[in-house]
Amino acid sequence: MIMTNQTVISSFILRGLPILPEHQPLFYALLLSMFLTTIMGNLIIIILILLDSHLHTPMYFFLSNLSFSDFCFASVTTPKLLKNMQIEVPSIPYVGCLTQMYFHIVFGNMENFLLSGMAYDRYVAICFPLHYTSIMSLKFCVCVVAMSWVFNILYAMLHTLLLARLSFCEDNMIPQFFCDLSALIKLACSDTYINELMIFILGGPIIVIPFLLIIVSYVQIVSSILKVSSARVIHKVFSTCGSHLSVVSLFYGTIIGVYLCPSANNSTVKETVVAMMYTVVTPMLNPFIYSLRNRDIKEALIRVLCKKKICL
Repeated sequence: MIMTNQTVISSFILRGLPILPEHQPLFYALLLSMFLTTIMGNLIIIILILLDSHLHTPMYFFLSNLSFSDFCFASVTTPKLLKNMQIEVPSIPYVGCLTQMYFHIVFGNMENFLLSGMAYDRYVAICFPLHYTSIMSLKFCVCVVAMSWVFNILYAMLHTLLLARLSFCEDNMIPQFFCDLSALIKLACSDTYINELMIFILGGPIIVIPFLLIIVSYVQIVSSILKVSSARVIHKVFSTCGSHLSVVSLFYGTIIGVYLCPSANNSTVKETVVAMMYTVVTPMLNPFIYSLRNRDIKEALIRVLCKKKICL
């Protein structure tokens, strides 16, 4: 009996970036520098939050998880992209492709949950300052983050197992620089109804629900500060939320700008652009946004450096 879910191919070909061969060295150097910046920037944020007791708060607990997620998210795709830019046939084994897709889903979706958790933290801090400590307890924050990790791990595992049951025939060219779930489903030569159904049922809410929670949180924040006549209080509120709003705008602005705004480019180029924004640009910019627009991070960096000089 012939197994209908047997995989014919053993590897996939990644098309890579739509750039000319003569521009390849320039883009390689640019991507390498951006990747190293991402690694260093997120590591510095994580280390500062661990070492400085002033940053042991719910907001920075979420931020440390966001930095860890960005660190891992960039590491899932960028090293393979850099390696493939140096070889003639940019291939990836079947198992390696599914593994990359799995971790891409886990770390990519975590940003949704962490950004919504940070928005809720700002909402409680501004609208219920007297009850902040009791509401945003360590136990509550750990539970929120742990549940987010567990949910995304199970969600990614579901899609990986569903994809593993599909057959892949002669066409093994992925029109991306990494193993994307939607691209792999399009390459399958067996029935993908269940895969597409799970994306529709679970994939949409994973993006929409956290985004709605962020919108509701900031609507409540704005309505609360409009009742305050003090310009100093309003400025303090916006300076507190400024970094988070910048990251949210960068993350969701990419989705809105690429998928909702009309463009003359073809869909493959658009998908590559949004993938670059997610996997390379956003993880690199997040630490800088929180460093440049956050006084607490700057002061923590000064304290840690001064403490190190004293020890020396």
